[in-house]
Amino acid sequence: MSHPELLNGLVDIAGQYDAVFCDIWGVIHNGRQHFPTAYEALREFKAKHGPVILISNSPRPHDSLVEQLASLGIMADGFSDVISSGDATREYLRKFAAQGAAWKLGPERDNVIYEGIDIDLTGTPENAAFISCTGPFDDENDTLEQYQHAFTLAAGRKVVMICANPDKVVQRGDKIIMCAGSLADLYASLGGPVIMAGKPYAPIYDLCYSALEKITGKPHDKTRIVAIGDGLPTDVLGANGQGLDLLFIAAGIHAAEATNAEGVLDPLLLKAVLDTQMANAKYVADALRWKA
Repeated sequence: MSHPELLNGLVDIAGQYDAVFCDIWGVIHNGRQHFPTAYEALREFKAKHGPVILISNSPRPHDSLVEQLASLGIMADGFSDVISSGDATREYLRKFAAQGAAWKLGPERDNVIYEGIDIDLTGTPENAAFISCTGPFDDENDTLEQYQHAFTLAAGRKVVMICANPDKVVQRGDKIIMCAGSLADLYASLGGPVIMAGKPYAPIYDLCYSALEKITGKPHDKTRIVAIGDGLPTDVLGANGQGLDLLFIAAGIHAAEATNAEGVLDPLLLKAVLDTQMANAKYVADALRWKA
């Protein structure tokens, strides 16, 4: 397959698509501030071409995520709906809650995912019926080694882990921090069963298609949807699995791998990165913008 087409801006291809499925963290904000050019691109597409569905591996449910976006300066003029891994995960939590107590992994700020669900969160590695993982307890300081012993106990009992965020790492400001996906990988390596609903898995995309059809009032056409993202194991493989054209934003966690010695984005270098996962992207840009 040929290397991705280098874009100057979303305007170059906007006329070919009726809808956008766009990743959030790393594409339109970095956890501390939004990216003005990316926000402008989404506003322009929504105003001139069609719906923009934001698709995130955040464990936050819809309303909480919309509030977070607003706190970062991203308002509803830049999107038509927001779908999160938290939304998809809540469906699994409802099903598993009847089995008994959950061992809850994650910071207090993620507790919103449990609101409205009759769930017991008092479980431990020794007695939990299942594990609910939204991330490390302290994502800026915890290490995987801290979880090794407890995970070994739970994995030995074949306790299912429901992982609310398949992302392994994310960039927050100028830091790369650990996410729930890294914990899920460790748990799986110890023999523990894991369920994930976010990207690249189908449940979160099914919610996106449903949202799109509700907005447009007609069946979706995958050939008229362009996905935008910056994560190889999540955004890229998710779009590929769904048969969606992809605009890969080679910034943040993959910037160094796709940039040549002169500091310029090189589609051939990006293709080499994609080839390691037998993945592909139709387009590539160093940032999401409407036009150069």
